[in-house]
Amino acid sequence: QVQLVESGGGLVQPGGSLRLSCAASGSIGSIYVMGWFRQAPGKQREFVAAVTSSGGTNYADSVRGRFTISRDKAKNAVYLQMNSLNPEDTAVYYCYADLSSGSGRYTSWGQGTKVTVSS
Repeated sequence: QVQLVESGGGLVQPGGSLRLSCAASGSIGSIYVMGWFRQAPGKQREFVAAVTSSGGTNYADSVRGRFTISRDKAKNAVYLQMNSLNPEDTAVYYCYADLSSGSGRYTSWGQGTKVTVSS
């Protein structure tokens, strides 16, 4: 069983910054991709950013240039630096990992961390 735990959410004013963190623990074989989705109130969950084991990154158009994803392979962790936040970024942010373990290959999700952008 693999667990993902997020941290770093909170309340921030428009134009501000936050840094989200997510760490995976448990019986991990290999982690291929780590990333973030978000779900705003009343909306579907949407992709935000991802980073592969080789360091390749991908971003949603809505966050490209404002958010930066990074990964610490030694710590099985992923980070999301969010700058120039606006109210449309308000959502619960979920970390995920595409990984393999003794149970095979699957995607594990965190419980989410809430980000509120408001004055």
